[in-house]
Amino acid sequence: MVHMTDDWSSALLTDRYELTMLQAALRSGAAHRRTVFEMFARSLPNGRRYGVVAGTGRFLDALRRFRFDTDTLDYLADARIVDDDTLRWLADYRFTGDIWGYGEGDCYFPGSPILSVEGTFAESVILETIALSIYNHDCAIASAASRMVTAAGERPLIEMGSRRTQEMAAVAAARTAYLCGFSSTSNLRAGHLYGVPTAGTSAHAFTLLHDNERHAFESQLEALGSGTALLVDTFDVDRAVRCALELAGPELGGVRLDSGDLAMTAARVRKLLDEHEAFDTRIVVTGDLDEYAIQALAVAPVDGYGVGTALVTGSGEPTVSLVYKLVARARGTEPGTPLEPVAKRSVGKPSRGGRKWSVRRLDDDGTATAEVVYDAEPEPEPLARPLMRRLVAGGEIVGDEPLDDARERHARSLRELPATAQRMSRGEPAIPTHFEQRSHT
Repeated sequence: MVHMTDDWSSALLTDRYELTMLQAALRSGAAHRRTVFEMFARSLPNGRRYGVVAGTGRFLDALRRFRFDTDTLDYLADARIVDDDTLRWLADYRFTGDIWGYGEGDCYFPGSPILSVEGTFAESVILETIALSIYNHDCAIASAASRMVTAAGERPLIEMGSRRTQEMAAVAAARTAYLCGFSSTSNLRAGHLYGVPTAGTSAHAFTLLHDNERHAFESQLEALGSGTALLVDTFDVDRAVRCALELAGPELGGVRLDSGDLAMTAARVRKLLDEHEAFDTRIVVTGDLDEYAIQALAVAPVDGYGVGTALVTGSGEPTVSLVYKLVARARGTEPGTPLEPVAKRSVGKPSRGGRKWSVRRLDDDGTATAEVVYDAEPEPEPLARPLMRRLVAGGEIVGDEPLDDARERHARSLRELPATAQRMSRGEPAIPTHFEQRSHT
C-alpha cells in the first residue's frame, strides 16, 4: 500500500457497517466476547487449478496503522457515524488478539483457512473490510501472475500495468507480480517501497518526438548505452532493426515489439539480428499479453515479455471472492469461557463452524496430494506440511518477512503441486480439500 505520509491511518479503509455493528455490540455487551473469524474462498475463480496467497505483508502494515487518530475521530463524530461511547472505545483501539495465516506466496484451495483472526468481537470485526480488500486484490493478481510465469518458462517477465489501474493498486500489483516470479516492474514506487527491480526504456512518443527514427535511436543509445532496448515497431520493423544495428552493432542490448503478429515478426527479427551476428541481442515482446498469449509464443524466438493490462486486472478475474466469516464465539465475556462453533446456513453460501488448522499432505516424492483442514491443531505427521504460521501474537506483529522470502515460498509451493496444476485449461483444483475431525465433542 502506498504510504501517503509516515503516520497515515488505515482505519477508514472500511465499510460503515463494521462500525455500526461495533456500536450495537458495545451496547449489548457482546462486543467483548472472544471470537474467531476466518478468511477463505469457497471456490477458485474461472476453473483455475490453484490460488496464490498474497497481500500478507500489506495487511500487516495496514494493521500496524489501524489507529483512530484525531482527524479520523472528528470525521466520525461530525458525520454522526457512531455515538460518543463508540468514539471513546475507538480512540483507544489496538488489536490485542492473535492472527494465524498461510505464508505469503503459498498456494491455497477451496476451503483453505487463509487467515484466522482470534480476539474480541469488537477488535476483530472491524478488520474485515481492510483484510478482504487487500487479500482479494493481491490474491487475484498473484493467481494470474503465477500462471504467466509458468507459461513463460525460463523467460523473464516485466510488470508494466501501472497505466491500466488505480495508482495505489498499481504499486500493489507490481509487488505481487514480483512475489510470483516476475523479474522487474516499470513502477518506481514499487521499487522504492518494496525493493522490486525496475526496468524501462522508451515509448513510441519518444520516436515520434524526433525528426526521424535514426535520430531517436541515436539519442537513446547515447543516453543509455548500447545495452538498451530499442522500440522498433513505430514504422517499419525491418528498417528499424537494420538502423539499430548500424548504430549499435552486435552489442545492441535488445529490441522491443509491441504490435502485430508477434510470433511471425519475432522470427523475422531474429533472422535479421543473426545475419548481423547480433546473437546476444534480446527480443522483448509487449502488447496486451496474458498467460494464453505467452504460452502461444513459447516456440517463438522471444527472450522476454512485458505484461500490463491482463496482470493488473487478474487476467479477467479481478477478485478471488474471499470471505471473512465468524466461525466461533464464546457465550460470555469471562476469561476462559470456551469457544463454540457457529456457522451460516444460507442457501449457496454455507460456512463451516469452528477454528480450523490445515496441512498439505505429500506423497513419497514430495508432491502434494491433498489439502487437509482439521477442527483442532493436529499433531505432527510424516509427509504433511503445516500451512499456518503465526502473524500476530497478543497484538504484536510477529509475521513480518522480506518480500524475497515470500517469493521463494511461492516457487517452492508451486514445485510441490502435481503437474496438472500447470495446465492453462479450465479444470478442477489440482488437489482436493478434505475436512477431518480431531477434536472430541
